[in-house]
Amino acid sequence: MNDQIERVERLLDVMEHDIIPLTAKGVGSGSKVFGAAILRKDDLSLVLAETNNEQDNPLWHGEVHALKRFYELPADQRPDTKDCIFFATHEPCSLCLSAITWTGFDNFYYLFSHEDSRDAFNIPHDLKILKEVFNIEPGGYNRENAYWTSYSLPKLADAMDAETRIRIQNRIRDITGKYNALSETYQAGKDDNAIPLS
Repeated sequence: MNDQIERVERLLDVMEHDIIPLTAKGVGSGSKVFGAAILRKDDLSLVLAETNNEQDNPLWHGEVHALKRFYELPADQRPDTKDCIFFATHEPCSLCLSAITWTGFDNFYYLFSHEDSRDAFNIPHDLKILKEVFNIEPGGYNRENAYWTSYSLPKLADAMDAETRIRIQNRIRDITGKYNALSETYQAGKDDNAIPLS
């Protein structure tokens, strides 16, 4: 459990100090609030952090843009995906789930759920695409399968001792407030951007 606590705390650190500043810039240019990071499993050091860049290419979701940047690293500086943690700020959509799978990660962690993306951030496309294209109801994909295991930070926190759980829930609440503000900025300007599914 201590390893999992350390991972959750570190992922929240990366979200707060590395992803959010990038996302604030991205939202300022009209992109969505989704970001991602890749960390080494052994020491939890950050390989890279990225954010959504749909203004350049509608495929550059936070996760896919992070993977693009990851594979632009020189091969001798790029760790094997099996030795890495993949972290998505929001539960990955079908495009990003596939990208994580194709690149060989055996895990991913996320903070906000698909339902949060739809309800709190007014970005319903993840669930609509799963339903319309794949005929999958919300929550219907396999969160543990032959390729990877996914982990929800709030659910992991729920299983921790009371003191740790409260500390992590407070951090999540603070980070959520920052994302709510970023979301308001995105929603206020999304009609002026060129993203097909804004």
